[in-house]
Amino acid sequence: MSKEKQLFKNTAIVSLGKICTQLITFFLLPLYTYILTAEEYGIVDLLNNLVSLLIPIVILQIDQGVFRYLLDCRGQEEKEKKIISSTIFFVIGQSVIYLIVFALVSKFIHNDYKYFLAINLVATVFSTVLLQISRGMGDNTRYAIGSFITGLVTVVLNVILIAVIRLGAYGLLIATLFGNIFCIIYLVIAKKIYKYISVKNIDYSNLKNILKYSALLVPNMLSWWVVSASDRLIISSVLGLATNGIYSAANHFSGVFTTLNNIFSMTWTESASINIDAEDRNEFFSKIFDIVIRFFGALCLGVIAYMPFAFSLFINEKFGEAYWQIPILLLATLFNVFVSFLGSIYIAKKLTNEIAKTSIISAIINIIINVCLIKYIGLYAASISTLISYFLMFVYRLLDSKKYVKLSVEKNLIFSFIIMYTLSFVGYYMRNTIVCLIIAIIITIYAIYINRKNMSFFVKIIKDKINGFTNHN
Repeated sequence: MSKEKQLFKNTAIVSLGKICTQLITFFLLPLYTYILTAEEYGIVDLLNNLVSLLIPIVILQIDQGVFRYLLDCRGQEEKEKKIISSTIFFVIGQSVIYLIVFALVSKFIHNDYKYFLAINLVATVFSTVLLQISRGMGDNTRYAIGSFITGLVTVVLNVILIAVIRLGAYGLLIATLFGNIFCIIYLVIAKKIYKYISVKNIDYSNLKNILKYSALLVPNMLSWWVVSASDRLIISSVLGLATNGIYSAANHFSGVFTTLNNIFSMTWTESASINIDAEDRNEFFSKIFDIVIRFFGALCLGVIAYMPFAFSLFINEKFGEAYWQIPILLLATLFNVFVSFLGSIYIAKKLTNEIAKTSIISAIINIIINVCLIKYIGLYAASISTLISYFLMFVYRLLDSKKYVKLSVEKNLIFSFIIMYTLSFVGYYMRNTIVCLIIAIIITIYAIYINRKNMSFFVKIIKDKINGFTNHN
């Protein structure tokens, strides 16, 4: 199997576990924004982002470390046992320490939902680590099923607890908790993780190496959090929780986009790590980068073009101000996709210090711009600061990564994208139905045209699979 086909296969498997539930969640957005108040939606969003902040601090990004080191010893059961045992016992110890610290400081936290910050974090930590162990061992299928279970349970419970029982914000938080618990139970049983865990298999030398790699990713994750979630804290403090709820609703659309990128990044990081020292790495990396630019660039354009027609179907009118932030956040997310792709080069070379450095600088830029502008341009400060910080990080990594992989990009493609994005933004903010329709048609034709070769490639792979299955039977 070629490198491209292997990457496509792994991406397709992981996608099954992520996309379905993400789409369901996306289409439930009208329910959430109709039943929940902006304040409730804002506080849940804030708590979920605090969990995202604390996870890398609590476990020192060991989920990424265990994946990367299992990648190097697939099929070597004794080494796998040492890595998995060392990781699991480390996570247990860190979780206990976190709960003790939380118990000591919780009396100073005056929030009705504060205990969910403790239990949801621990549940998310274990589900995340177990999912990465499955990936590291090469079992993308169980990774996909585990992810699907998390999403499905969360979505079903959301509907029951919010729409039927009317628990409001509590319903969203409880649903998230049980989604992670069911994922943990599935992976422990299906993957038989318990067979790999033993005190005698704890290897401090292995653990030290893993942490040396993963701990350097903590500043990176914290910086990502600052770029993507510090906006919420600043908005909540300056403009109020209701405004944060509006910003969260605006981010929901780019959130779907981010999910697609996360799915691809997980499988791409694996391929990048395997092929980083190959003789044809420049051609291979350039080819995949071209696919990423064409697919995600066209997808982002399409969402912006059709959003004027779809916005009122997904968002309740009380969140109407979210409309104006969406294209800026989508464009910011597009640069995030490119940044993530380039970051895989550093991960493949195990240069986590470079990832941390660029992310920290980007985070500082984001905070400075946001704080300086929020009193003058309101909610736009958060979306614009996010866009600028991602863009600058992309430019730096693109230039710096040439030391390891020389990427080639079609200049004509970039020029055509600039024209189309200018057109899409003009139409979006004019909000004229006829103009928006004409632009949407133009962008649809353009998106199909620039992706025609990629579409043919994917169709061929699918046909080969179907023919192979038919012949086998």
